[in-house]
Amino acid sequence: MIEVKVPELAESITEGTISGWLKNVGDSVERGEDIVELETDKVNVQISAEDSGVLSEIKKGEGEDVEVGEVIATLDENAEAGAASGGGSDEGEASKKKEEPAAQEEDKKASSQPETQEQESESSEGERPIATPAARKLARERGLDLSKVQTRDPMGRVHAEDVKAHEEKPAGGQAQQQPAQQAKPAAQSEDPEKPVERVKMSRRRRTIAGKMLDVKNSTAMLTTFNEVDMSAVMALRKRRKDDFQKQHDVRLGFMSFFTKAVVGALKAYPLLNAEIDGNDLLLKKYYDIGIAVASDEGLVVPIVRNADRLGFAGIEQEIGNLAKKARDNSLGLNDLQGGSFTITNGGVFGSLFSTPIINAPQVGILGMHTIQNRPVAVTPDKMEIRPMMYIALSYDHRIVDGSEAVSFLAKIKAMIEDPETLLLEG
Repeated sequence: MIEVKVPELAESITEGTISGWLKNVGDSVERGEDIVELETDKVNVQISAEDSGVLSEIKKGEGEDVEVGEVIATLDENAEAGAASGGGSDEGEASKKKEEPAAQEEDKKASSQPETQEQESESSEGERPIATPAARKLARERGLDLSKVQTRDPMGRVHAEDVKAHEEKPAGGQAQQQPAQQAKPAAQSEDPEKPVERVKMSRRRRTIAGKMLDVKNSTAMLTTFNEVDMSAVMALRKRRKDDFQKQHDVRLGFMSFFTKAVVGALKAYPLLNAEIDGNDLLLKKYYDIGIAVASDEGLVVPIVRNADRLGFAGIEQEIGNLAKKARDNSLGLNDLQGGSFTITNGGVFGSLFSTPIINAPQVGILGMHTIQNRPVAVTPDKMEIRPMMYIALSYDHRIVDGSEAVSFLAKIKAMIEDPETLLLEG
């Protein structure tokens, strides 16, 4: 038998969650062929087989957490496709069947008589109950006897939900008198007029939640605000957008202007391009700008590398490529690692005002917002309606002083309102 292990993925990734198996038990697997998808804290990655054979056993099912180096399946190099035990022809069941000889014998006995929860609970102590890996793990952690856990599975298989329900049910005769009540899912509300649904958070959502909380607890985060008159940039785009798209085959958006402005401001105020390492400051001499992108799996921040060396077209093309990969869930680890400063644009969703959270270990993030026509006093005695945008800078006050943060934001405002300076300073 050949063991299939979780390979080394990246220095910062030590574990993941089985997102789904691409092969069933009994399927033939060729060397280099993808067999399982793993959800990590950052991206989904597909694990390929290092040897050829037949998938004979799946040790970790969908939704289970695994660590680097852990055995998740076995391959039989001598078997023929379809001949493996515990055949996984039923979709979705392959990852849950880890039947040992005793469990297989119990299945044969059960097939010749009506299957009920009572028969499952009356099995002899010498027989090992059929259960999913998640249920066995949960039972071990909570010190429960799986043979005493009632299940709603018609095949008699114990699931993690059954273990939870068994632990929560009343003790003694009352539990035996009300089996229907015991089987009620833990997620169901006690008040039928106020139903709720319990949904397990994805690994990425748990990571985002933990990271955001860590930032709030471990940094002295403050936010300063300003507003930008977008008239000059919008007029420039209107004049140049058609020629720009014909020449570069990419649309001229606002992100390239703000990326250029951020690079110029970081050069003027380098502490916003740093990070804290113990008692030291790491002053970064490069400009890898993270662009926050909303995806179905949650917020991701792919990196535009060496933004200071790219022109407007290069920045727009890179952002477009990264956004497409985020939507297709095809971002690689290299697309997300590193970064010295982040830009997030809540304006695309209609946000007028917000306080973005720093993307640690960075010490600054710029928030863009929706453009809104507002009255502006252009002279002491003259008002005009101008397209205005609120911008926000959240920063770590441990190393960035308020005066520097305010000046940084004012620098961005000045360059956006006079976009010709972006060619000189961006």
